[in-house]
Amino acid sequence: MATADATPYTTLRAAILSLELMPGEKLSERGLESMLNASRTPIRAALMSLANEGLTRREGRGWQVTPIDLAEVRAVMEYREAVESAAVVLAVERAEAEELDALRDLAAAHRDNDDEETGLRDGGDFHVALARLSRNAFLADGMRDVLTRLSRTRWLEVRTAQSRLQARDEHLRMVDAMVARDPELASRLVVSHSRGTRDRLLTHLADEKRRLRGRGFSIIESSTVPPPLT
Repeated sequence: MATADATPYTTLRAAILSLELMPGEKLSERGLESMLNASRTPIRAALMSLANEGLTRREGRGWQVTPIDLAEVRAVMEYREAVESAAVVLAVERAEAEELDALRDLAAAHRDNDDEETGLRDGGDFHVALARLSRNAFLADGMRDVLTRLSRTRWLEVRTAQSRLQARDEHLRMVDAMVARDPELASRLVVSHSRGTRDRLLTHLADEKRRLRGRGFSIIESSTVPPPLT
């Protein structure tokens, strides 16, 4: 798992996001010492940092890769829609023409030379770049946080060539609306893209819940009704 130039944090994070370490899998600091060829202190620091990202959590005296929570996926997707629809409206107003050309190039990249990892990386790069064109650092940081929270489920979304092509085509239509300086259309396309991704992810997870659990996945539904904020 570990490479010569990797840290415990980067190695564990990559393993969790790529589903090499399954949602719900139990982790021990002692067991990770030999796996990562690292001492207890940096491993504990890595696990705590990952907990702040929602990727690990305490489980008794040990640790656990955070299960995939369908309720959390819905909540994060609601947040994503709000962030990106606000970002694209500002980007239509503020982005320079050459920046939109670069965004189009990013959306079209690797269209004929695609795979799961490339599709996941290109999709994330596109959405972060779009948010950055808003010239609002909080929106850009929010989009990065969203993509981190959704990384494990996004791996499931990019498994088929058809889903990756659909995402690329939708990205290009967003850019077309931005180039046309049409904020209402751009916002509608962003919302449609976000909701389509959400619906496909949740449908896939619901349909595959039993099979994925058989492979070691832990998929939970913490609550169907969001609790009141306190």
